[in-house]
Amino acid sequence: MPNLTLYHTSGCHLCEQAFELTQQLGIQVTLMDIVESQRLIDAYGVRIPVIQRADGEELGWPFDAESLQQFINA
Repeated sequence: MPNLTLYHTSGCHLCEQAFELTQQLGIQVTLMDIVESQRLIDAYGVRIPVIQRADGEELGWPFDAESLQQFINA
């Protein structure tokens, strides 16, 4: 299983939907709250939720089960 990071923040309903989708599909992600770093806020503040693979490739919202599976299997 690839190493995946979900960039999110508290109170973001789209982030909650993205996390729920990963859970429904049995995909483990590392949660990274962007408020922990100004660099992350600058990079993701208007784009979250974003899932990032270990190779640095990113999948931004909106995504569904099919596009998420394709992303992690690429």
